[in-house]
Amino acid sequence: MTKFGKSQTVNRVEDPRLLKGEGQYVEDSAPDGALFGWFLRSPIAHADITELDVSDARAADGVHAVITAADMEAAGVVMGLAASTIQNRDGTMGAAPERPALAKGRVRFVGEPVALILAETLEQAQDAAEMVLFDFDEIEPALSLSGEGTQIHPEAPGNIAFDWELGDAEATQAAFDSAAHVVSTDVTGNRVMAVSLEPRGMWANWDGAKLTVGYGGQGVWGLKRDLARHLSLEPEQVQVLTPDVGGGFGMKAFGYPEYIALTHAAMVLGKPVRWMADRTESMLSDNGGRALQTRAELAFDENHKVLAYRVHTRSDLGAYNSQFAQYIQSNLFARVLTGAYDVPVAHQSVQGVYTNTTQVDAYRGAGRPEAIYVLERAMDNAAKVLGVDDWELRRKNFIPVANFPYKTVSGELYDVGDFRRVLGRVEAEADRDGFAARRTASENAGKLRGMGLSYYVESILGDDNETTTLEFTDEGRVNVYVGTQSTGQGHETVYAQYVADETGIPVELVDVVQGDSDRIAHGGGTGGSRSVTVQTGANYAAVQQTIAAFTPIVADAMGVEGESVSFDDGTFRSPGSNQTPSMLDAAEMARKAGREDLLRQEASQKIDGRSFPNGAHVAEVEIDRETGQVEVVRYTVTDDFGNMLHPTLVEGQVHGGVVQGIGQAITERVVFDEDGQLLTATFMDYGMPRADNVPMMGFTTEPVPSTANMMGMKGCGEAGTVGALGAVGNAVLDALWPLGVRQADMPFTPLRVWEMMQEAGRGDAQ
Repeated sequence: MTKFGKSQTVNRVEDPRLLKGEGQYVEDSAPDGALFGWFLRSPIAHADITELDVSDARAADGVHAVITAADMEAAGVVMGLAASTIQNRDGTMGAAPERPALAKGRVRFVGEPVALILAETLEQAQDAAEMVLFDFDEIEPALSLSGEGTQIHPEAPGNIAFDWELGDAEATQAAFDSAAHVVSTDVTGNRVMAVSLEPRGMWANWDGAKLTVGYGGQGVWGLKRDLARHLSLEPEQVQVLTPDVGGGFGMKAFGYPEYIALTHAAMVLGKPVRWMADRTESMLSDNGGRALQTRAELAFDENHKVLAYRVHTRSDLGAYNSQFAQYIQSNLFARVLTGAYDVPVAHQSVQGVYTNTTQVDAYRGAGRPEAIYVLERAMDNAAKVLGVDDWELRRKNFIPVANFPYKTVSGELYDVGDFRRVLGRVEAEADRDGFAARRTASENAGKLRGMGLSYYVESILGDDNETTTLEFTDEGRVNVYVGTQSTGQGHETVYAQYVADETGIPVELVDVVQGDSDRIAHGGGTGGSRSVTVQTGANYAAVQQTIAAFTPIVADAMGVEGESVSFDDGTFRSPGSNQTPSMLDAAEMARKAGREDLLRQEASQKIDGRSFPNGAHVAEVEIDRETGQVEVVRYTVTDDFGNMLHPTLVEGQVHGGVVQGIGQAITERVVFDEDGQLLTATFMDYGMPRADNVPMMGFTTEPVPSTANMMGMKGCGEAGTVGALGAVGNAVLDALWPLGVRQADMPFTPLRVWEMMQEAGRGDAQ
């Protein structure tokens, strides 16, 4: 097979297996004879539990156990889930109420797990759940981001989980006081669901000494640590496996109550157990995303240069802290607070609010899409209010190329960037000059047309250290052990391709191994678009270490001095020999020399800093005047991802992110009623984007290689979502602006847009 050219598109090695139905997901990998788990969940948003009688359920046919919080506490299980807290502006820490593995004394959201039933069949477990006597005294739920209503936790007066700030409030106010222009923009980020193709699930088995768990997640080591803590086990007593995963999007990166209850049940019963959520169960219990309200203010001088930026946000956390929830709309939002703009002073303040709803945590982009959406809506609104061209306003305020490396007011150090070049490329690709004619054609067809621009900067997050192990097997193959976890991105392809490129080993002989805490000692998992930038550096280090380890063996076989041996284009070479052994030849030499220790090389790599992918998204929408139906009819992206290993995979990641952004902008919205009941608990009610909601996308790149990692790469996994929200939002408002609409919030469903147009016609628009 011809050796891959570097940074060339190749077929995904995963696809034949997955497309033929040979993938092994959680349900496929569960042990034979595993008992089926079913969770009894709260039907009420806020209530004191007055009775929980499970005796009839325990006696039901096929039932092996019914587990409650009381049972788990009696067994010594540590009930509280881990959750990070952020420092308040007064120096105290954010509230840290216990989030129990099963409800204790009170339920705080519809869908909170109350009891776990284990039976021989799923139907028996479901039938037994109907026999549980669950009674409660209802409490008025608190659902407002104002914090008003019944206090949910004693640790959080006024339901305020944290009160955080960043920046210089006094200097920011002084800049506003001296400004020639001040423009305020109110923005709502609607709550959305991750709705991964494969719901959450787990199986667990206890053999009396060791707990083995399989689950669909984004890394095995966090869950390993969590389970050891909750179940009072030594880390070596816990093995976590992750088979194929059908989508994660951040939602599957965290611990959940079900995982603790299910593994405890496996230990109690001494039998394998399994659980797989159905779709409504997932919608009730999976972490949601976004859910915030923000006021953004921009201060300009007389020449429309930004003097200061001020942002205040109220963020919905749901009923409890999820694992990183307090950081999402505070610290992670702040990473890209000022985006691509040269802003001299800023102030950000955030209050997190508990509500009697499902938890909210990271969702594709985790704070950065929210921050860029707010900023780009604010910049676009400012251009309209000031009567200036929105593209030129951005150009005027871009960080100049000469100012890199550039430290932002939130403390980020942007290493490189050329925002004007990227914007110029997308302007041509999107045919901005032809927009006026397209708008006229739409108007002639009875439709409104708008163009929206969003320039984003993304900050790559997560653990900055990763490890790779290369193992040469007796069968003449190479295992590449990695610490990241694919959830559909194509890791098996890109890592195998890279190792093949660097070693000359045919790619069909390279196997990527992931998702096994016994075979891989440690790793950072996948999240924050970290995988390719961090893992590829470790892959490179492992290859270089392998070359160094094999060189003395090869030199002996070639009869030359080790210093004369080099490795190039897939072979070892020396001026003193006509032999050119391959890497696999060298492995066989080591094996024959009794140096089995050389056949497994482990190396770690720590990147110097974060990378900052950036780019411009341009959306065009048409709006039906009669119905309010919004259609994205044209979409163009130009990105700066630095150097790319697999351009097609990169483009696919952008496509997926843009689709999720379009979904949030136009169709998706989580709705709870006044009693805290979830009204969007099926696909009949929750509007997932479909293929006919999305046009073909133009995608180009203008790479400026990163200096933060040796490959010059910038992560791409979440960038599509970061840019899409502002582009679509600005396009919709651009279409509606001539009618007098001044406030337009996602999602832009037909009814909501129709109402905006009607209010504008009556003169009610604000």
